[in-house]
Amino acid sequence: MSQFKNNLLLKAFGLKIPLILFVAPKVTKMDEKETIVKIPLKWRTKNHLGSMYFGVLAVGADVVGGLAAVKSIKASGKNVHLSFKDFKAEFLKRPEADTFFHNRQGQEISDFVTKVIQNPGERMNFPLEIVATCPSKLNDEPVAKFELTLSLKSR
Repeated sequence: MSQFKNNLLLKAFGLKIPLILFVAPKVTKMDEKETIVKIPLKWRTKNHLGSMYFGVLAVGADVVGGLAAVKSIKASGKNVHLSFKDFKAEFLKRPEADTFFHNRQGQEISDFVTKVIQNPGERMNFPLEIVATCPSKLNDEPVAKFELTLSLKSR
């Protein structure tokens, strides 16, 4: 799927959750192994200290974590309900630039979606690991780490 189509998928998801559209995330990479979403540091996403507001960081983790699952679910053509069971965050440094959210579990997520589809009616959980970076300021050094539990159920 092209970056244009990946961003359309993200915008469609944002129509259901307007806050996603408000912070203006963009898919910068999405393949079978990795998903990267960028959220720009602008007036909408800054806190009073000039760094990214922690609520926006939560949106970024949510989006990058759910996007790979949504893409796999859409590709399957099955009716699978997605939610997050829990959310853990570790804030390491102030994100004072555009922030990139990385998830490198693409194949594992796809395999998990397949497993959920093979077990209709059963809610299943999968831990997602997300890392946020600000490459223009700190290269690949993480500014935050997140763990979300992806919870899926096939109908």
